[in-house]
Amino acid sequence: MSHSIVFLDRDSLPVPVPAFGFPANYVEHASTTPEQIVAHAGQADIIITNKVPFTRATLQQLPQLKMLAVAATGVNHIDLDACREQGVAVANIRHYGDDTVAEHAFMLMLALMRNLPAYQRDVAAGVWEQAKQFCHFGAPIRDLQSATLGILGSGGIGQALAARARAFGMIVQFGERKGVESVRPGYVSFEQLLETSDVLSLHCLLTAQTRHMIGEAELIRMKPGAVLINTARGGLVDEEALVAALKFGQLGGAGFDVLTTEPPSAGNPLLKARLPHLIVTPHVGWASREAMQRLAQQLVDNITSFVQGGTDHRVV
Repeated sequence: MSHSIVFLDRDSLPVPVPAFGFPANYVEHASTTPEQIVAHAGQADIIITNKVPFTRATLQQLPQLKMLAVAATGVNHIDLDACREQGVAVANIRHYGDDTVAEHAFMLMLALMRNLPAYQRDVAAGVWEQAKQFCHFGAPIRDLQSATLGILGSGGIGQALAARARAFGMIVQFGERKGVESVRPGYVSFEQLLETSDVLSLHCLLTAQTRHMIGEAELIRMKPGAVLINTARGGLVDEEALVAALKFGQLGGAGFDVLTTEPPSAGNPLLKARLPHLIVTPHVGWASREAMQRLAQQLVDNITSFVQGGTDHRVV
């Protein structure tokens, strides 16, 4: 039996997709808007999507659809309940980017603890050339050694980051979910995590419960001068409140690889702030060549498993 497979947003994965080991009519579209989904999907029984959203209404227009193969880990753009009701399998990608995202988070943390952007700005502005001595003392520099790293999310990325932090002599603590009454062994409460972490790094999914889990009240509660890292999802943090905390000196820095709306074509508070202790990267923490190749292979493996009757990495 031959399968019809359509990749709706091929340009979101700039590495080759391995060949399928079964008969398939494979079609790629560079990108797809929500209004183009039905037309681009055609009669495909398997659709690959990275970030193209699938609502209940869209799914109802695709009665032939048997599988959504998500070319990413997050599935918050898909109506999973509707997929269950319609009998559409959903599989995602897992652990392909544990090390590369952890490295990106660590890079942001190290740069901000040592205030690298501020010193780059000063050197470019000629401040060092005007110094009265051999060095220029500007923004405060802090060591990672003996600093406390708080991590929200104890999955593969959180654990990979913890390993790197411990190698630098940091004290690592994992935080319990917000609003949970009982704290699991080996964790600290959400409130304690905020109050005691020199660096707080987010590695959790975006859900209705975690949206804006870090807002004005939580930022005020954080340890003065702490650094906030987010390489997970932009919606986890109230961005307006974050900019205010940075401007008023409550936070020592913030490093974000994700924003609430991507691409931020209509602007974003973090992009407008232009603060020396704020680093924003364009959602590339996952995008090392090695990680993308692992993702592409796992994508094909997930589809192959489904075709053969397996359930590899199934969400639904």
